[in-house]
Amino acid sequence: VWGKLPDGKDFHPASHPGTRALAGSTNKKVVIRRFEREPLQGYVNPQTYLCPGGIELLSQTGTILFVPYTEVKVAFFVRDFGLSEPEQRLFNTRPKMNGIWVRMRLRDGDVMDGILPNDLMSLEPFGFTLVPPNPSSNNQKMFIPRAAITEARVLGVVGSPLRKPKPKPKEQIELFE
Repeated sequence: VWGKLPDGKDFHPASHPGTRALAGSTNKKVVIRRFEREPLQGYVNPQTYLCPGGIELLSQTGTILFVPYTEVKVAFFVRDFGLSEPEQRLFNTRPKMNGIWVRMRLRDGDVMDGILPNDLMSLEPFGFTLVPPNPSSNNQKMFIPRAAITEARVLGVVGSPLRKPKPKPKEQIELFE
């Protein structure tokens, strides 16, 4: 048994379709910030870490942990463990990268911005994977479970394929016609 599901039943990945054991070569470094507990550091398989009741995490000591979504505030995919740079939570200006610019209010009142892919097929049923305001920092991506969010607002669509290029003014002369 690896953990408990929200309904109180025991969780074991083999008993849930779509979950597999962690594969070593594809694991990504993750720091899971929780609401009322200490953060957890470890590794996840980005293809299989989202389970029906929580996140499957391989700790740095080699223990597989099951963290329920109700405890998770945000899971940061990081470059390195232990880098304690302050995280930028909001965009200072309109973002330049393509996607849907969203602002999410969490259960504890924190507010975070991010960019969702402009593709509805890439949305996960358990939460949202976003690009943070400063992806060149230690935090490359972040996953926020639906259970942690009290409000989610779309602030803009950046790089929309629906926007047509501006036509050239007629009075402008053409060089080298």
